Amino acid sequence: MAETQSIDPGVRIGHVHLKVADLERALDFYHGVLGFEVMQRWGKQAAFLSAGGYHHHIGLNTWESAGGRPPAPGATGLYHLAIIYPTRAALADALRRLIAAGIELDGAADHGVSEALYLRDPDNNGVELYWDKPKEQWPRDEAGKISMYTRPLDLEQLLAAR
Repeated sequence: MAETQSIDPGVRIGHVHLKVADLERALDFYHGVLGFEVMQRWGKQAAFLSAGGYHHHIGLNTWESAGGRPPAPGATGLYHLAIIYPTRAALADALRRLIAAGIELDGAADHGVSEALYLRDPDNNGVELYWDKPKEQWPRDEAGKISMYTRPLDLEQLLAAR
């Protein structure tokens, strides 16, 4: 593998655009449960959602997928999209919303650098909701490199952070 220069540290992931089977069902989840704002709709075919007034963080469309089925297990594709919350309290509020909507978690983990909730959207796309712990709290090895782990996350303790 050829040596490459590091990517500019200012580069960010801009948005995710998902193919969905039913736009209204997807909007019920991303807008109704998670609380993203609908910035624009293109009829019954597409919608663009945001947090904080950005043009869009999530695009949803049925252009190639109306009425479709999720990919079969073992197929390539999206593993999950990750939505970062600014604080532990904001993540706790997301958990409260999921519980109120009756949405089950696939898992919940403390990764040392972050705390995360894992679930599925209505189209069976993996979704991770998480917050990053302050960098000074990140676990490091003897050489000073980040040393992430996966441990159970106490959901009752998280809810208490609200």
